[in-house]
Amino acid sequence: MISDNLEQIRADIHRLEDAHQRTAGDVTLLAVSKKKPVEDIRQAIDAGQTCFGENYADEGVEKITAIANESIDWHYIGHIQSNKTRLIATHYDWVQGVERAKILQRLAQHRPDHLPPLNICLQVNIDAEDSKSGCSPEQLMELAAQTDGKPEIILRGIMAIPAPQTDLAAQRAAFAQLATLYRSLQARYPQVDTLSMGMSGDMEAAIAEGATMVRIGTAIFGSRD
Repeated sequence: MISDNLEQIRADIHRLEDAHQRTAGDVTLLAVSKKKPVEDIRQAIDAGQTCFGENYADEGVEKITAIANESIDWHYIGHIQSNKTRLIATHYDWVQGVERAKILQRLAQHRPDHLPPLNICLQVNIDAEDSKSGCSPEQLMELAAQTDGKPEIILRGIMAIPAPQTDLAAQRAAFAQLATLYRSLQARYPQVDTLSMGMSGDMEAAIAEGATMVRIGTAIFGSRD
């Protein structure tokens, strides 16, 4: 079932890349495996999946430790508590959702010397929703500047979760704003290459507007308890 789901989602991504004049392979699939057992993740790995996202720091570390596969990229995509920064910096390869300078400082401070720099995506709250984390668009460059002079971390791009919309045009409008911010960030930081936006319900709009990574969970692993 998981392998079939992955095959279908990959086919959908390739179809949308073609439909919206994107280069084949531009969009990376991040499998969101929160609340799913190690056995399910192993099935996805066997089906060729290499990028996984976890929302809960401790749960994710248990899986990372159990699987211990250096070819897998582990992304932390949940809210970041200050008391979890050491755990996250020690075990994950990517952190998506950084919204505060304090968290950047602590992640850099706790990244072990023997590991490569921790990949960072800054979270933007594009719709100014009270229920969501993220910096405002106006704060993005100031926050990005906090990565300067910190060799333990490397700024890779933007992550966002726009407000839910059922209309494709409305979805695209929010993603287009994020794409503009992304290009501005790239102009200042040439290493920036990741625009993480889009989930099952708005994947087409995200890919149409330039997403380089989409985050898919339930459509791969099934519903969560």
